[in-house]
Amino acid sequence: MNKKLSIAAVLVAAGLTLPAISQAGVAVDINVAPPAPVVETPPPPPQPGYVWTAGYWSWDGARYVWVPGTYVVEHPGMHWVPAHYVRRLLFYHYVPGHWAY
Repeated sequence: MNKKLSIAAVLVAAGLTLPAISQAGVAVDINVAPPAPVVETPPPPPQPGYVWTAGYWSWDGARYVWVPGTYVVEHPGMHWVPAHYVRRLLFYHYVPGHWAY
């Protein structure tokens, strides 16, 4: 077994995370599934032109921590893609919330 696979196997067995390089920089792949989302009831918007961004689970290096939703300034012609995790074999890859066309 090569050295990189050995390190990955030890990290998985220990329940730790495996860093992965993404186009946006360093990302973290976690081998523990995130909990179910917390149901939030958003308050009324502070003013027109704001969009609610739902909360999400963030990995702090040892466990998941809930980050509550918030309002952000709307980007006309775009829609908000909520933060989420994508399953990649044994890991859960975090995708941050972002604006898209």
